[in-house]
Amino acid sequence: MAQNSEALLTVLRAQPVMPVVAVDSASEAVSLARALAKGGLKAIEITLRTPSALEAIRAVASEVPETIVGAGTVLNPRQFEQALEAGSKFVVSPGTTVELLDAAKDAPVPLLPGAATPSELMAMLEEGYSVLKFFPAEQLGGIAYLKALAPVFPGIIFCPTGGVSMANVRDYLALPNIVCVGGSWVAPKAAVAAGNFDEITRLAAEAVALRSAG
Repeated sequence: MAQNSEALLTVLRAQPVMPVVAVDSASEAVSLARALAKGGLKAIEITLRTPSALEAIRAVASEVPETIVGAGTVLNPRQFEQALEAGSKFVVSPGTTVELLDAAKDAPVPLLPGAATPSELMAMLEEGYSVLKFFPAEQLGGIAYLKALAPVFPGIIFCPTGGVSMANVRDYLALPNIVCVGGSWVAPKAAVAAGNFDEITRLAAEAVALRSAG
């Protein structure tokens, strides 16, 4: 078993911030995806935390061709299969189980699984996985923890999510073992609820500019 890291890195390297969103309807997801893509964030992770999540993924996959839509908070093989059927181009899990790895084996889309402790990282390397989610980032030790892991696990790179914001994102992106970060601040619930998608486009453009700013 090995991770399809090439396909995954193509998505993750394309933008410094992966929007991580929970949506209440398919139409909301479509408007949100379009606003984010207009600002330059053309991949989005829709988490399976709401009843509308799968319908939202399906809608974005079919109606927003400029966006690469993925499913997040995938916890088991059944959700993995549902995410694929809905049109997800990548799948994200906060942690890892043997059953989830088995479901991802030979799947047409890549899995970004979560791992954090040295033992978990060693186990993931044994399974052929080197691109991992780190969640919840701030609560697990954040930048200092990831910095300490870098020389011990030089072959692993992370997408940290959880507590990442404009206040600390530059410090995360400066680490050698970070490919991108996941964040919800580019799609604040208040702006979505108010239909202020111009603000979301502005925040997306601000996030994209982080890469050029170094």
